Amino acid sequence: MHELDVELDPHTRALRVDDVLQLRGTGAVEVSLDAGLHIAEATLDGHPLGEGRRRGALRVHHVDLSGVHRLHLRYEGKVAPLAQTDHRGTLEGLVPMADARGSYLPAGTGWYPMVGEAPLRYRLTLRLPPGQRGLVPGRQLEESDGVHGYRARYAVDVSTDGIDLMAGPYVVDSRTVEVAGKRVRLRTWFHPEIAELSSGYLDDSVRYVERYSARVGAYPFDEFGVVSSPLPTGFGMPTLAYLGVEVLRLPFIRATSLGHEVLHNWWGNGVYVDYASGNWAEGLTTFLADYAYEEAEGADAARTMRLDWLRDFAAIPEQGDAPLRTFTSRTHGTSQIVGYNKAAFVFHMLRARIGVDAFEHGLRRFWDSHRFRRASWDDLRRAFQDAAGEDLTGFFAQWLDRAGAPRLRLQRAQRRGDDLVVELIQGMPPYVLDVPVEITDSDTNRRHAVLRMTDARQTFVVPGAGRADAVVLDPGLNTFRLLDSGELPPILRNAMVDPRTRLLIASDDADFQTAARELANSFLDHPPSAEADSGPLLLIAPLDRIDALLSARGLPAAPAEVGTTGSARVWTARDGSATTILVIAARDAQAVAALRRALPHYGRQSWLVFEGARAIARGTWPVRAQRLNIQG
Repeated sequence: MHELDVELDPHTRALRVDDVLQLRGTGAVEVSLDAGLHIAEATLDGHPLGEGRRRGALRVHHVDLSGVHRLHLRYEGKVAPLAQTDHRGTLEGLVPMADARGSYLPAGTGWYPMVGEAPLRYRLTLRLPPGQRGLVPGRQLEESDGVHGYRARYAVDVSTDGIDLMAGPYVVDSRTVEVAGKRVRLRTWFHPEIAELSSGYLDDSVRYVERYSARVGAYPFDEFGVVSSPLPTGFGMPTLAYLGVEVLRLPFIRATSLGHEVLHNWWGNGVYVDYASGNWAEGLTTFLADYAYEEAEGADAARTMRLDWLRDFAAIPEQGDAPLRTFTSRTHGTSQIVGYNKAAFVFHMLRARIGVDAFEHGLRRFWDSHRFRRASWDDLRRAFQDAAGEDLTGFFAQWLDRAGAPRLRLQRAQRRGDDLVVELIQGMPPYVLDVPVEITDSDTNRRHAVLRMTDARQTFVVPGAGRADAVVLDPGLNTFRLLDSGELPPILRNAMVDPRTRLLIASDDADFQTAARELANSFLDHPPSAEADSGPLLLIAPLDRIDALLSARGLPAAPAEVGTTGSARVWTARDGSATTILVIAARDAQAVAALRRALPHYGRQSWLVFEGARAIARGTWPVRAQRLNIQG
C-alpha cells in the first residue's frame, strides 16, 4: 500500500512526492525510482537508510521483511517537457512529462517507487497550481479548487499494475447515474477548446456502462471518466479513458473507441491479464466492442470488418508473424493485427462453434470467477469449455500456439448422382476447421453447408446437392485463413508492415527527397530496406512525372479511380511477378509532407486521393472469392 502526497507544477515541471510504502515479504527488496529524481529522505520504520542511496534504485536489505514495515521516501526533481510525438511514438513508450497544456506521468516509468512488478494499492493526494486540475485512476475521496490551487485525494483498494497521473487546464463536467442498483459517477475532463463535447460523451458513457453491466456483470468501479490529452493517446485505465484532444473531436469516436475503453474496465482492468501467458484482453474487448458495433449495423458491415482483418493479416510477411499467445501489448501495426484482430476473429469462430448461449454463459462465468484477479488464456478456455460442456484444448492450442493461419483451397467439385462431392486442401500440419461453403444451382438457389476439416486433404459428400453448378469457399469470410493474391488484391498495409519494402524516390529536388524520406520513415513499420532484392516497392514521385516513370519501368498505369484531381494520389498495384507496388504521386514537397500524419491511418485502403492532409476519395480493390464451376 502506498500513501502518496504528490505536488506537480506543470509550469516549471517540478515534481515533489512524499510516499509511505508498506513492505511485506522476506529478504532484500529493491525499490526503483527514476534516476533523475533526488531522494531527500529515506527511512525504514523510522530509521534512516543512510547516505549513498539518493538516486535511482534503492535497495532495502539486511532487515527482516517477514512482517509489515514502513518505508518512507521523500524525493523531488524535474520531469521532461511535453514532447511532440505522433501516435506511433506514444506506443513506443513515454516518459513522465509536464506542461501547462497537459501533463502525463505514465505508470511504470519510475515517477513513484516501484517494487519489482508486484501489483499495488494506493491512497494519493494530488496538489496542482491554480488553473490546473488532475486525477489518477481510482475513486475520488475529496476535491477542492480555489485561488491557492487544486487538491484531490484518490483511493484504489484493489490491486492494480501501476499509477498513471494526468493533469491539465481541464473543464470538468459530471453526471451520476444508477446502473443495476449501483450509483456510478461519470465525468469528463476536457480541455476548454472541446468542452462543448462533454454532454455527448457523458450520454454515451452511460449507454456503454449500462450495456456491459447487463451483458457481463455489474460495473466494477464507482466512477468512469473521459480525459483529454495534448498527445495523440488512446489509453484505457481503471475508471478512465485518456484520449487525445484531436481524437476526441473525431465524430466516430463516441460510437467506437469510447465503448472499447469503457469495456476495458471489465477486461484488463477488472480481470487482470497474466502477461506471462499472453494478453487475451485486447482481442476479447475488440470482439465485444468494435466488432459487435459492426454486427449491430448488419451482416455486411460485420463481414467487411472480418475482410479488413484478413487483408491486414495477409499483409504480414511470414518472418514478421508470431503466435497469438506471445502478444502482450501493441507496439506497431503487426502486433495490433495479431493481438487485436486475429484474437477477435478467434472469438468469432469460438462463438460459432459452441453457440451464442454457451459463449455468453462462459463470459459471465469468467468474470464471476476472476474479478480483480489475474487470468490467463487457459483460465478463459476453461470458462468457455465448462459453459459449452466440451473440451476446447485443441481449438485454443491451434490458434494461440501456432503462428500463421491455414491456407484453404477448393480442389475439386463434381456431381455424383443426387449428391455433390467437394474436395478441400490445406497445408501441414492441418488445422481442425469448420469451413462454410455456398452451393448454387441453375435456378439461383443457394444452399449453405459447414464442412468439418481435420486433414490436409479431405473429401466431403453433400447429400441432395447433385444439381449444383458452382461451389464458393467461405463466402462470408467466417474462417480465419490466409487469403492468397488471387483472392485478395493489395492494400497499403502490404508495404507498411513488410521489412523488405524498398524505397524509390523519383525526384532530383532536395526538398522533395527530404519530405519523401520522412514520410517513408513515419509510414512504414520498418526502415526502408537497402538490401532486399524482392518485396514491396514504395515509389514516391512528382505528379507531373509519374505516368512516364511507370511506363518506363514497365509498371501498371495509374488506375482510373484516382482521377486527375488532388494534391496527392496514392494507390497499390501488382507487377507481372506479383510484387506489391505502392505509389505515392504528389504535387510537390509540401504535398508529400502533408501526408505524414494522415497516411498511416489508411492501411486498409487500396487507393486514396488527398487534398493536403484530407482524404477526399478512397477505396479498396474488391476481393475475389474462390469459386469452382461444375460442368456436365
